Amino acid sequence: MSAPVIALVGNPNAGKSSLFNQLTGLRQKTGNFPGVTVDKKSGTWPLDAQTTATIVDLPGVYSIYPKSLDEQLVTDILANPAHPDYPDVAIVVVDASNLHRNLLLFTQIADLGVPTILALNMLDVARDEGKEVNGARLAMRLGVPVIRINARTGEGLDQVRKAVQGQLLQPTLPAKLFYDPAEEIPELIGETREQYKLDNNYLALQYLIQHDGFSFLGAEQRQGLDTLIARHDFSEIKFQANETITRYKRIAALLTEAVTQQKTDGQLTWSQKLDRVLLHPLWGYALFGLIMLLIFQAIFAWATPLQDFIDEGVAWLNGTLKETLPPGPLTDLLTDGILAGIGGILVFIPQIGFLFLLVALLEESGYMARVMVIMDRIMRKFGLNGRSVVPLISGVACAVPAIMATRSIGTRRDRLITILVTPLMSCSARLPIYTILIALVVPNERVLGLFNLQGLALMGLYLLGLLSALIAAYVLKLVLKTKERSFFIMELPTFKLPRWNNVGLTVWESVRSFVWEAGRVILAISIVLWVLANYGPGDSMQQAEDRVRAQSVGVEAAELDNRVASERLEASYAGRFGHFIEPAIRPLGYDWKIGIALLSSFAAREVFVGTMATIYSIGDGADEEGVTIRERLKAERNPTTGGPMYTEALAWSLLIFYVFAMMCMSTLAATLHETKSWKWPAIQLVYMMLLAYGAAYLTYQALS
Repeated sequence: MSAPVIALVGNPNAGKSSLFNQLTGLRQKTGNFPGVTVDKKSGTWPLDAQTTATIVDLPGVYSIYPKSLDEQLVTDILANPAHPDYPDVAIVVVDASNLHRNLLLFTQIADLGVPTILALNMLDVARDEGKEVNGARLAMRLGVPVIRINARTGEGLDQVRKAVQGQLLQPTLPAKLFYDPAEEIPELIGETREQYKLDNNYLALQYLIQHDGFSFLGAEQRQGLDTLIARHDFSEIKFQANETITRYKRIAALLTEAVTQQKTDGQLTWSQKLDRVLLHPLWGYALFGLIMLLIFQAIFAWATPLQDFIDEGVAWLNGTLKETLPPGPLTDLLTDGILAGIGGILVFIPQIGFLFLLVALLEESGYMARVMVIMDRIMRKFGLNGRSVVPLISGVACAVPAIMATRSIGTRRDRLITILVTPLMSCSARLPIYTILIALVVPNERVLGLFNLQGLALMGLYLLGLLSALIAAYVLKLVLKTKERSFFIMELPTFKLPRWNNVGLTVWESVRSFVWEAGRVILAISIVLWVLANYGPGDSMQQAEDRVRAQSVGVEAAELDNRVASERLEASYAGRFGHFIEPAIRPLGYDWKIGIALLSSFAAREVFVGTMATIYSIGDGADEEGVTIRERLKAERNPTTGGPMYTEALAWSLLIFYVFAMMCMSTLAATLHETKSWKWPAIQLVYMMLLAYGAAYLTYQALS
């Protein structure tokens, strides 16, 4: 017997994801729903000693009538019993302080014939607003189990488990539909049920209203429904509006018996008092800027000790392995290839972890929703929908899920513009590049005794990415003309203290995903790069070594080893390829070694640091064991000037290049999948690379 599927459904900010974390803990995974790129969170939940259920956290929706692609997915699942994620039981999580709106979705799901449980969440918020909800009376009126829970603390989980077990053992549905369309259009509903073998009146109505959006219906079935609609002169929009009004009237009557509203003095809640400041047209932006500044300061200040520990540990392990293992190609591959490449990423785990930690705290507290509201005022001036704020903010973590998140944007033009500009937001893959280059040229000093210069530089790069995204969006708005109008409607959640278990799960999943995805790419590229850097055409590498030894008579052994290693690298396949592209990147201040790293980072931006670690490990002599990647970069000399290779001009040129460059195949693939055309990823690649090259060139020339 397959594991029962339990779906968590609810309005946005009703506490659905918190309940998901409580039920699944570490037994969860992230993927995509079958056939689409909408993010899917699923996990396992032990119901008893014999049964383990699969929990699926569906995207938040206000009703089963979708206004975006991710909302369409929910209806697509609930209206199709053959879907692999169709639930055996649906737990509808509702905000008890706003039952009138939340129960609309619940009644629709119950009417579809899905065995349902109502989970009353945020009862404390309702109590603060003077509302008392009688769960027993509500259960009698609704005809389904009603459970009082606190998704943040885990209160009521045992009752939820018992209710689910009961619904699985003997499913119960309301005695009658909350809204029966057969009362108004009996012939049309009857014909639809008979023609499509349906056993539910409300499901038949959804076939009539939403058949064009159902992925499980074929063209012939859609044409048949169009014929039925035309023959009965059925108006989908008019009927849907009438249904919604009727449901709200019946919900209001039901709540008069189940909810008691106590009189309040009209005092503002503490969330409303905070919103007067956080949503203020002046102070809201000032506080947001201050919070972002503190985040970037913390990334450097808190992560540095852990970073140094990992950096030195990798260098120590590398040196120890070289001393312990017998010399040969396999040892070199392990130390100079695999370990050097992976170590170049592991060292940045603390900074990435702190970034996800601080962002998760903002989301958990409810502040991030306020950021979206105040930023909406700016977004509209640049031609973006307010919902574009969500993908842009998500882009700070990773552009791929951020591009997928654009499915919540209703209008095609706004969605397309958001997809094209989201990669300009500095993602976490850029963080290793930023931090290592900033550490080379920006002193670790404080300004006014509070702000670290390196943290200010990092924040400046992120703000540059945001500014460039807005300017690009404005240009695209002028190019992509449309008559569509977009709207941004968002319910603000109440402020609450973050739950550390939810924050911890978010950080763990994010860091694990980053390390796993980056690690696989880096491991493969490190091996390929090591091979290309250790082998060359014919005996070219041996000839280079013989030439250096002949020209270096009397040179100390350590210096001779360095010269030999550098010349062999230059004569290798990797070196020749780097020299091939060097003329194109020389105006930016880059040499052939940096050229190799630039090309390898097209797979993923973060590979740049791992590639540099591998290149300089191979290019250095044997006396360099135990030296960290930072020290290797600092010690690199410019063969022309004899001075440091990584000057301020070169480092800032690289930093600016990576702010704008489209160096991520996964992002281009996501754009292709979402736009269903090669045209838009091609435009994205070309305009970002031209912007990166031009900005890096101007930066290098200005600072040289």
